[in-house]
Amino acid sequence: QVQLVESGGGLVQAGGSLRLSCAASGSIFSINVMGWYRQAPGKQRELVASITSSGTTNYADSVKGRFTISRDNAKKTVYLQMNSLKPEDTAVYYCNANVRTTTTWGYLEVWGQGTLVTVSS
Repeated sequence: QVQLVESGGGLVQAGGSLRLSCAASGSIFSINVMGWYRQAPGKQRELVASITSSGTTNYADSVKGRFTISRDNAKKTVYLQMNSLKPEDTAVYYCNANVRTTTTWGYLEVWGQGTLVTVSS
């Protein structure tokens, strides 16, 4: 009933930039925290950045100063601007959101399908 659809992944050279987008759709009443996670081959999924509905942000130490998370509440969309990309940023990036639907009282955790980011050296 609630979907997150990511876009913007791809192949980029080290030092380059990419912008990821994630749009939420469905029977949404409100969205609390939205975030981006990533999972590299053979590694656990890790938080990259998150943003609350009021705009408070949180970043992993490894991306501070290089990545910027933002959101458009009216469009139910979260963005991740990634600059100065490094080969170690190569991973599948997943969008995540805490969503209250029109038929539930509590918040549900919803995940996108993931988008691959590959940074070549």
